[in-house]
Amino acid sequence: MDFLAVSHHAGLVAASLVVALVAGFTGLTLTKDLSRKSFGQRKVAIALASVALGGGIWSMHFVAMLGLQMPILFYYDSAITLASALLAILIVGAALILLHFVERTTKTVSLAGSLVAIGILGMHYLGMAGLQLCRAVYTPLGVALAVIAAFGLCTTAFWIAYGHRTKKNILLGTLCFGIAVFAVHFVAISGTRFVQVPSFNELGPIMSNEVLALGVLVSSFVIFGAFLWMGVTFLVPHPTIRHSKRTPAPADREPASEPAQMPPQPTRIPCEKDGTTLFIDPAKVAFVRAEGHYTNIYTDGAQHFCVWPITEATKRLLPQGFLKAHRSYLINPAHVENFERQKDNGLCRFAGANLPPVPVSRSNLKAVRDALGA
Repeated sequence: MDFLAVSHHAGLVAASLVVALVAGFTGLTLTKDLSRKSFGQRKVAIALASVALGGGIWSMHFVAMLGLQMPILFYYDSAITLASALLAILIVGAALILLHFVERTTKTVSLAGSLVAIGILGMHYLGMAGLQLCRAVYTPLGVALAVIAAFGLCTTAFWIAYGHRTKKNILLGTLCFGIAVFAVHFVAISGTRFVQVPSFNELGPIMSNEVLALGVLVSSFVIFGAFLWMGVTFLVPHPTIRHSKRTPAPADREPASEPAQMPPQPTRIPCEKDGTTLFIDPAKVAFVRAEGHYTNIYTDGAQHFCVWPITEATKRLLPQGFLKAHRSYLINPAHVENFERQKDNGLCRFAGANLPPVPVSRSNLKAVRDALGA
């Protein structure tokens, strides 16, 4: 088997790394602070981030492929090329849904990183299958090294980016994600050989490098535009409103009456159901349970999804008479039917027939017992 001589255009190799880094920053910044947004806003942000990250994986791959130089003309199958982009976007979208709509744990973050690794590998090898007039020949070692690089680097990138959702972690996560996408491609290519094929074996219309370059240019233009948009929100702080000093009324003029002060509005808990926001009176809530960056609100016979993280719920509901029973639970003493002591901890049981008991941790045991009068 005669293998073709292969080289790479250095400028396009560098450009492919830039595209990967820009896509990583855009996608990871789009998903920052989603717990403060409504359910609908979170869905839109996840969709946009999936396109940014998945489209960035695809764009990086084909920018690098535009720099692939061989002594023959070769083309691409447009149907397979498009399918590779959709595959990357859908798998990355599944990973982001897992991170932002399921309780975020060690297992969840690792699984999300693994899904993105599968997306990168699937996109790469499906995209390579679209080559026409030449064929990629893989070695077991080359595939194994690409798999190890994908899973190791992607899991690391998501552990860093989602360990703490700070600007520093997002920048470090961006660096790891960009290097992951870049490294997987070139590790895989280094273990790949190419042979000439005498005829086309197309599934869809054939694309030349010029047509592919136009598509990559459009996708990169969109990604860089989103990058600039997110870069402004990332770097520029929100402006503060400065109030001018009030001009005192002249001595011979009767001062205007001050506007009546509105009474403070009672706290209500926003909960999402079927795309609608319900506002629940805290007095009707038996307890609140943490779910990653969100909470579940339990009333008599019903359970609701709340956009507040447990820290926000604690800040708002402790002044309403709620007690912290556990790091993951707040309880409303008015709904507690009985308290059971268990060695170093306890259980609160509620009047509602369908309400499960709530654990009381050792550190909160005395405060809960005193508040309940137990």
